[in-house]
Amino acid sequence: MFPSISLAQEIGLAVLLVAVLVWVVGLGHMLWDSRFHHPQPVAFEGLSVIPAQRGAAAHPMESVELTEAEQQAFAEVIRGLPQR
Repeated sequence: MFPSISLAQEIGLAVLLVAVLVWVVGLGHMLWDSRFHHPQPVAFEGLSVIPAQRGAAAHPMESVELTEAEQQAFAEVIRGLPQR
């Protein structure tokens, strides 16, 4: 096809041009759909892949009993945080 480039370069150029064409067609399709296809808005139902938060007593590995010293240290840390 081109006398100044090798066959491997021609194949690479063809693959690149096909990828660009697919990208442009996909972008055009996406823009066309967003312009002319307006589904009715629905209420947000939350993400179904995130499980609901369980209570503190759900599993013994999810809660830890603090000693008195740990509770006091935690209270000092909380008191040291800036107030809003």
